[in-house]
Amino acid sequence: MKIAVLLGGTSPERYVSMASGKGIALALAETGHSVQVYDVALGTNALVEIETLELPTEVAPSAEELAAMNRRGIIDAIQSLPDDIDVAFMALHGAPGEDGTVQSLLELRGIPYTGSGILASALAMDKAMSKRIFEHYDIPTPRWFQLPAGQADATELMSRVDQDTAYPVVVKPNDGGSTVGLTIVNDPGELVEAYQRAGRYSETVLFEEFIEGRELTVTILGGESLPVVEIRPKSGFYDYANKYTAGRTEYFCPADLPRDIEEETRELARRAHEALGCSGYSRVDFRLDPDNALYCLEVNTLPGMTATSLVPKAAAAAGMNYAALCDRIIQLAIGTERAEA
Repeated sequence: MKIAVLLGGTSPERYVSMASGKGIALALAETGHSVQVYDVALGTNALVEIETLELPTEVAPSAEELAAMNRRGIIDAIQSLPDDIDVAFMALHGAPGEDGTVQSLLELRGIPYTGSGILASALAMDKAMSKRIFEHYDIPTPRWFQLPAGQADATELMSRVDQDTAYPVVVKPNDGGSTVGLTIVNDPGELVEAYQRAGRYSETVLFEEFIEGRELTVTILGGESLPVVEIRPKSGFYDYANKYTAGRTEYFCPADLPRDIEEETRELARRAHEALGCSGYSRVDFRLDPDNALYCLEVNTLPGMTATSLVPKAAAAAGMNYAALCDRIIQLAIGTERAEA
């Protein structure tokens, strides 16, 4: 099968995407597929050699570096893909690769792709919209509100937090991932800086009640839930560095949970996946408070596939190695209709 792995892109998660894509491409090539790798930020020069693909070591691209990128290049990159590609493997994270934009371009080209379709991708990327849907379907989620970036002053911020979430409050870009631009605020004096930081990566900032407790995640693959993963950073919270630096976080899969809590977590994950209309695979993130109450944070339609990522860990616990996981994702892309089709 001829597969185009799409990676890189112009989001704050560009470097994570490159690591995911390289791992996917190598695994698929080893299983006999014909694989080509495209860094879609490079326009008509998007085709790159797997062997020469160098992974950046920085924490994340700066906001200035991202602002200098021309998103027109993504249109050119998709237009230049060969006509004989059987499927595009989406290793992109963040907008415009995970929010339905690239999916739209691929559909115009008639190229099948992995992961969810246009509408589900857009809904999942917009955290506030996801929460509205969770609330409609009685899927518990932390209290929250959103504000346009750069428009609120300290007085308004403090008033809204006091009224809607209390402290600690998580302040983050509404349509970002990998905790880029995220701050956990414990003191009113930290609100403005956190708001400004998140606003550098999104036009809308989400404020979310921080839930003390355990961090859990569930992969949905082909409509079925995989074993629950528990995430325990050795220090601090599960930020960008703890996510992508080997040895800084402990993972437990299957998570040590009472049977009823495990079943509830997996069922809520499946319901969240379906509520947004997701297809193929996704990863659903939760917090479990000390009273064993679950709160759904978000659904990731193109979750990380790096060496330290959670989806491969859950698949391994279910008896599926990395290459088999990648192949299963491809089969789901070409063998099933999308939820919103």
